[in-house]
Amino acid sequence: MTTPPLPHKTITILKQLDIHNVEDLQRRGPITTFLQLRNMSTGTTERVLWQLIALVENCSVQSIGTKEKEYWRQQLKQHPPVAIFPAKENMESWMRHALMAAHQAQLLGEVPVGAVVVYKNNIIGLGYNRCITDHNVSYHAEIQALTEASQKQRNYRLQECDVYVTLEPCAMCASALIQARVHRVIYGAREPKTGAAGSVIDLFSNRQLNSHTAILGGVMAEESQQLLQQFFHHKRQQKI
Repeated sequence: MTTPPLPHKTITILKQLDIHNVEDLQRRGPITTFLQLRNMSTGTTERVLWQLIALVENCSVQSIGTKEKEYWRQQLKQHPPVAIFPAKENMESWMRHALMAAHQAQLLGEVPVGAVVVYKNNIIGLGYNRCITDHNVSYHAEIQALTEASQKQRNYRLQECDVYVTLEPCAMCASALIQARVHRVIYGAREPKTGAAGSVIDLFSNRQLNSHTAILGGVMAEESQQLLQQFFHHKRQQKI
């Protein structure tokens, strides 16, 4: 990580981001890494971006021409929001609360999806699927949790909040999360049929929507998936 040489401060922050060598940098990508660096240090200049790209491409900064720089600048503009996410154990702790909410949906005969809104290390909103129970197509877990959090905050904008949800949000819920300007969304299992965070479409990365929300999937995905599989298996057994 020293050819081309990076500033000592940059190397220190990279280690905090769990990037210790060129292989780690390649996996994260120079654009994502640069945006995360900029989130953590306002003094991160464009020169650092060229240094990161040079490391990934195994070349010198001087060899990066004007056209290539313009390409990378466009990639930077189009990149979806990036955030520094909490430590894995912290995310799993909050996701367990979302899973407990999902169990409440299961008891109602609803698809077991749960969500919590976290603000300053406290849960201010909790929700689970209630579409069948309340005869309302919009009563997904995320909508329920956002509603409760907004009422407590007396503001529909939740810029400093994180949302943990057991299943990848659908298009309706993704739009609501973006409209609420939630800071970060962490979800468990992927939803290959309706997922709007990359599985079917990716609304969070669509810059036309003026998005503010960074997203991360796969946190306790196995537990979330098992809960869903058990639910649908039980439903199929009832039909036999």
